[in-house]
Amino acid sequence: MSFVFEEIDYQVTPRGAISLRKRSEPRLNHKVLYEVKMNDEFLMSSLFVEAEVELSKLGLAKFEGQEIDVVVGGLGLGYTAKAALDFKNVKSLCVVDVMEPVIRWHEQGLVPLGSELTNDPRCRYALGDFFEFATAANTNFDGSKGNAKVHAVLLDIDHTPSYWLNPENSRFYTTESLNAMKAKIHSGGVFGLWSDEAPDDTFVDVLKTVFPKVETHMVYFDNPYTGEQSSNSVYIAHVD
Repeated sequence: MSFVFEEIDYQVTPRGAISLRKRSEPRLNHKVLYEVKMNDEFLMSSLFVEAEVELSKLGLAKFEGQEIDVVVGGLGLGYTAKAALDFKNVKSLCVVDVMEPVIRWHEQGLVPLGSELTNDPRCRYALGDFFEFATAANTNFDGSKGNAKVHAVLLDIDHTPSYWLNPENSRFYTTESLNAMKAKIHSGGVFGLWSDEAPDDTFVDVLKTVFPKVETHMVYFDNPYTGEQSSNSVYIAHVD
């Protein structure tokens, strides 16, 4: 296979320049990868998706046999959303993303999972700031007015609870904001969070001021570049 590189889309947005790239990786037998880049920073690769999938698996496992409404904060390449839809008891899935191009990539089938998500009648996209929607009074997770509750909120936007894509996001990782979001989750529900690093004890303590039970999980996966394992983590907080 000859080397492939294609910049599928490039858009300048109020939050910076975002691009979707497709390339073959010569070091991995020309495996075709999709990558999302924001300004000069790589946000996501289709090579490493295990923890994004585990976020849904760990967050939704407790709801077996119960129809549930789920919110995913951060669309990315769609792996968390797809893993959520693999649960047949998911009645509805709202995926919130602040970047209009990212939603359009999925609607136009420009990314591998795009058509699958878009064509699933349970799935819908909401354009807007997840952090604003999650914490504003009388506002649903899709930004509409109301007080509808969901059963699970799965968040994959920032790198970690203390390393944010946007400095304004820092306000979410506080007792006050988490309490505001918790009020929009049904009793017995779940808040799940992906992180690029090992669990942060300081943030676990913050979660414990809001949620009665907090779990942390390390997710390990093979890294073909290093020949060793890499890891991410997932926080799962339970609503009483």
